[in-house]
Amino acid sequence: MNIRPLLAPFLLISAAAFAADLPKIPSKPIAEKKELLFSDDMNGSEHDKRWHRVVDTFVFENNALKGTQTRVKDQPSKDGKSVITAHAAVYGLEVPTKDTVIEVKMRFDGCTMMDVEFDDRKYTAAHYGHLCRAQVRLDKVTIMDEREGSQNMIIKELRKDPAKKDEVNKLMAGKSATFPVKLEQNKEYTVVVETVGDEMRVSIDGKAVAFLKSAGIGHETKSKIELGVAGQSGWFDDIKVWNAAPAKK
Repeated sequence: MNIRPLLAPFLLISAAAFAADLPKIPSKPIAEKKELLFSDDMNGSEHDKRWHRVVDTFVFENNALKGTQTRVKDQPSKDGKSVITAHAAVYGLEVPTKDTVIEVKMRFDGCTMMDVEFDDRKYTAAHYGHLCRAQVRLDKVTIMDEREGSQNMIIKELRKDPAKKDEVNKLMAGKSATFPVKLEQNKEYTVVVETVGDEMRVSIDGKAVAFLKSAGIGHETKSKIELGVAGQSGWFDDIKVWNAAPAKK
């Protein structure tokens, strides 16, 4: 029996149902740019002192910022007393904000993920003060409320008990949203991340591609901005950070 004709309608229905569960993406910007808080075109050999290492490895070269994940697998520490876990490369920027518009150019050079993240290291109810982020992959963009979701310390503790799986799933509901995109390796894209109140909107080359409304996004003190790269290498260029206000409707 040939089941392929039956599969096509099923897949279309599944895709439609999946899309129906996603938040509606506002067609217009949700944020209005105010004062420029930070700008770096990555050119030259001198860079703002607010940049700093978080997780290896990032370097300024070819008038851009190159990130390469070098912690690719778990390995013992030098003293053998702990384990250094695999982790994306992360570069930090000490620019305290609340509501912002961040514009940055991204280019995938073998990597699988690039992102813009907000943290508050003084906030202890989430692992390492992780608040929210926008992850960009070649086939999808995900907005994550980490403060109330994946990095929430209560949820992380519950995940240690397999019997709590249903409870975890309920707590995680609505804390992230993933939208399909089609991007290419070695092509530069301008990514804009708007954060106003408890809403985040992402656009790529002027097209709105993702949106999420969730409480953790509205954290009052976002003390750090971080850029991440997972997999091989990725390039960031021409970053700008504006203070923002809700866009006029």
